[in-house]
Amino acid sequence: MFTSITAFEAGWIHESKATQRVMDALTDASLSQAVAPQHRTLGQLAWHIASTPHEMLTRTGLEFPASCHEEKAPASAKAIADAYRETSAALLAAIKEQWNDAKLQETVDMYGDQWQNGLTLHIVIMHEVHHRGQMTVLMRQAGLRVPDLYGPTREDWIEWGQEPQL
Repeated sequence: MFTSITAFEAGWIHESKATQRVMDALTDASLSQAVAPQHRTLGQLAWHIASTPHEMLTRTGLEFPASCHEEKAPASAKAIADAYRETSAALLAAIKEQWNDAKLQETVDMYGDQWQNGLTLHIVIMHEVHHRGQMTVLMRQAGLRVPDLYGPTREDWIEWGQEPQL
Protein backbone atom coordinates (compact mmCIF):
# COMPACT_ATOMS: atom_id res chain seq x y z
CA MET A 1 0.00 0.00 0.00
CA PHE A 2 1.26 3.45 -0.85
CA THR A 3 1.39 6.04 1.90
CA SER A 4 2.87 8.87 -0.15
CA ILE A 5 2.26 10.30 -3.59
CA THR A 6 6.02 10.45 -4.11
CA ALA A 7 6.37 6.71 -3.53
CA PHE A 8 3.52 5.97 -5.92
CA GLU A 9 4.97 8.28 -8.55
CA ALA A 10 8.32 6.46 -8.43
CA GLY A 11 6.66 3.05 -8.65
CA TRP A 12 4.27 4.10 -11.40
CA ILE A 13 6.98 5.68 -13.53
CA HIS A 14 9.14 2.55 -13.28
CA GLU A 15 6.36 0.07 -14.02
CA SER A 16 4.54 2.10 -16.67
CA LYS A 17 7.79 2.57 -18.60
CA ALA A 18 8.24 -1.20 -18.60
CA THR A 19 4.65 -1.72 -19.69
CA GLN A 20 5.07 0.86 -22.43
CA ARG A 21 8.08 -1.04 -23.77
CA VAL A 22 5.92 -4.18 -23.95
CA MET A 23 3.10 -2.27 -25.65
CA ASP A 24 5.49 -0.68 -28.15
CA ALA A 25 6.85 -4.12 -29.11
CA LEU A 26 3.44 -5.37 -30.26
CA THR A 27 2.57 -5.68 -33.93
CA ASP A 28 -0.85 -5.68 -35.54
CA ALA A 29 -0.35 -9.33 -36.53
CA SER A 30 0.52 -10.33 -32.95
CA LEU A 31 -2.69 -8.96 -31.45
CA SER A 32 -4.68 -12.09 -32.32
CA GLN A 33 -2.30 -14.44 -30.46
CA ALA A 34 -4.10 -16.40 -27.73
CA VAL A 35 -2.88 -19.15 -25.43
CA ALA A 36 -5.95 -21.23 -26.34
CA PRO A 37 -9.37 -20.75 -27.94
CA GLN A 38 -11.82 -18.74 -25.84
CA HIS A 39 -8.99 -17.01 -23.94
CA ARG A 40 -8.03 -13.36 -24.16
CA THR A 41 -5.84 -12.48 -27.11
CA LEU A 42 -2.66 -10.47 -26.78
CA GLY A 43 -4.56 -7.45 -28.11
CA GLN A 44 -7.36 -7.90 -25.58
CA LEU A 45 -4.85 -8.19 -22.71
CA ALA A 46 -3.04 -5.07 -23.88
CA TRP A 47 -6.32 -3.17 -24.15
CA HIS A 48 -7.35 -4.41 -20.70
CA ILE A 49 -4.11 -3.02 -19.25
CA ALA A 50 -4.65 0.28 -21.05
CA SER A 51 -8.24 0.70 -19.89
CA THR A 52 -8.29 -0.68 -16.35
CA PRO A 53 -6.48 2.17 -14.56
CA HIS A 54 -9.20 4.60 -15.62
CA GLU A 55 -11.98 2.19 -14.75
CA MET A 56 -10.54 1.49 -11.30
CA LEU A 57 -9.35 4.92 -10.29
CA THR A 58 -12.45 6.83 -11.33
CA ARG A 59 -14.23 4.72 -8.69
CA THR A 60 -12.13 6.63 -6.13
CA GLY A 61 -13.31 9.99 -7.47
CA LEU A 62 -10.10 10.68 -9.38
CA GLU A 63 -10.86 12.45 -12.64
CA PHE A 64 -8.70 12.12 -15.73
CA PRO A 65 -9.25 11.56 -19.45
CA ALA A 66 -8.87 8.18 -21.07
CA SER A 67 -9.13 7.21 -24.71
CA CYS A 68 -9.92 3.55 -23.95
CA HIS A 69 -13.67 3.57 -23.49
CA GLU A 70 -14.49 0.90 -26.04
CA GLU A 71 -14.68 -2.64 -24.69
CA LYS A 72 -13.25 -4.24 -27.84
CA ALA A 73 -9.55 -3.77 -28.49
CA PRO A 74 -8.54 -1.86 -31.61
CA ALA A 75 -6.91 -3.83 -34.42
CA SER A 76 -3.93 -1.46 -34.32
CA ALA A 77 -1.01 -2.15 -31.97
CA LYS A 78 0.01 1.49 -32.26
CA ALA A 79 -3.46 2.64 -31.21
CA ILE A 80 -3.29 0.43 -28.11
CA ALA A 81 0.24 1.57 -27.23
CA ASP A 82 -0.72 5.22 -27.72
CA ALA A 83 -3.85 4.82 -25.58
CA TYR A 84 -1.78 3.30 -22.78
CA ARG A 85 0.78 6.12 -23.05
CA GLU A 86 -1.96 8.76 -22.78
CA THR A 87 -3.80 7.06 -19.93
CA SER A 88 -0.61 6.47 -17.97
CA ALA A 89 0.45 10.11 -18.21
CA ALA A 90 -3.05 11.41 -17.43
CA LEU A 91 -3.36 9.14 -14.39
CA LEU A 92 -0.09 10.36 -12.88
CA ALA A 93 -0.87 14.01 -13.58
CA ALA A 94 -4.32 13.66 -12.00
CA ILE A 95 -2.98 12.03 -8.85
CA LYS A 96 -0.33 14.72 -8.43
CA GLU A 97 -2.92 17.48 -8.98
CA GLN A 98 -5.94 16.09 -7.15
CA TRP A 99 -4.53 14.01 -4.29
CA ASN A 100 -2.17 14.45 -1.38
CA ASP A 101 -0.71 11.90 1.03
CA ALA A 102 -3.76 12.11 3.31
CA LYS A 103 -6.02 11.13 0.40
CA LEU A 104 -4.21 7.78 0.22
CA GLN A 105 -5.64 6.86 3.64
CA GLU A 106 -9.25 7.47 2.56
CA THR A 107 -11.40 4.40 2.03
CA VAL A 108 -13.81 3.89 -0.88
CA ASP A 109 -15.98 1.06 -2.14
CA MET A 110 -14.12 -1.05 -4.68
CA TYR A 111 -16.13 -3.92 -6.10
CA GLY A 112 -18.02 -4.45 -2.84
CA ASP A 113 -15.00 -4.12 -0.54
CA GLN A 114 -13.58 -1.12 1.26
CA TRP A 115 -10.09 -0.23 0.00
CA GLN A 116 -7.85 2.61 1.02
CA ASN A 117 -6.78 4.68 -1.98
CA GLY A 118 -3.14 3.76 -1.29
CA LEU A 119 -4.09 0.10 -1.60
CA THR A 120 -5.98 0.75 -4.82
CA LEU A 121 -2.88 2.36 -6.33
CA HIS A 122 -0.83 -0.67 -5.31
CA ILE A 123 -3.39 -3.02 -6.85
CA VAL A 124 -3.49 -1.01 -10.09
CA ILE A 125 0.25 -1.58 -10.46
CA MET A 126 0.12 -5.25 -9.44
CA HIS A 127 -2.78 -5.86 -11.83
CA GLU A 128 -0.77 -4.34 -14.64
CA VAL A 129 2.33 -6.38 -13.81
CA HIS A 130 0.25 -9.58 -13.67
CA HIS A 131 -1.23 -9.07 -17.12
CA ARG A 132 2.06 -7.80 -18.53
CA GLY A 133 3.54 -11.18 -17.59
CA GLN A 134 0.76 -12.93 -19.48
CA MET A 135 1.46 -10.69 -22.45
CA THR A 136 5.13 -11.66 -22.56
CA VAL A 137 4.22 -15.34 -22.91
CA LEU A 138 1.87 -14.55 -25.79
CA MET A 139 4.50 -12.30 -27.35
CA ARG A 140 6.95 -15.21 -27.40
CA GLN A 141 4.30 -17.45 -28.96
CA ALA A 142 3.69 -14.76 -31.60
CA GLY A 143 7.40 -14.63 -32.42
CA LEU A 144 8.05 -11.21 -30.91
CA ARG A 145 11.08 -10.23 -28.92
CA VAL A 146 10.19 -9.60 -25.30
CA PRO A 147 11.76 -6.47 -23.78
CA ASP A 148 13.95 -6.88 -20.74
CA LEU A 149 11.84 -5.92 -17.75
CA TYR A 150 13.59 -7.01 -14.57
CA GLY A 151 16.70 -8.47 -16.11
CA PRO A 152 18.17 -9.74 -19.35
CA THR A 153 16.13 -11.74 -21.82
CA ARG A 154 17.32 -14.84 -23.62
CA GLU A 155 18.12 -12.67 -26.65
CA ASP A 156 20.16 -10.28 -24.51
CA TRP A 157 22.36 -13.14 -23.23
CA ILE A 158 22.92 -14.37 -26.79
CA GLU A 159 23.80 -10.88 -28.03
CA TRP A 160 26.33 -10.60 -25.20
CA GLY A 161 27.95 -13.81 -26.41
CA GLN A 162 26.85 -15.75 -23.36
CA GLU A 163 24.89 -18.93 -22.96
CA PRO A 164 21.24 -18.09 -22.16
CA GLN A 165 20.23 -19.11 -18.67
CA LEU A 166 17.52 -21.75 -18.58
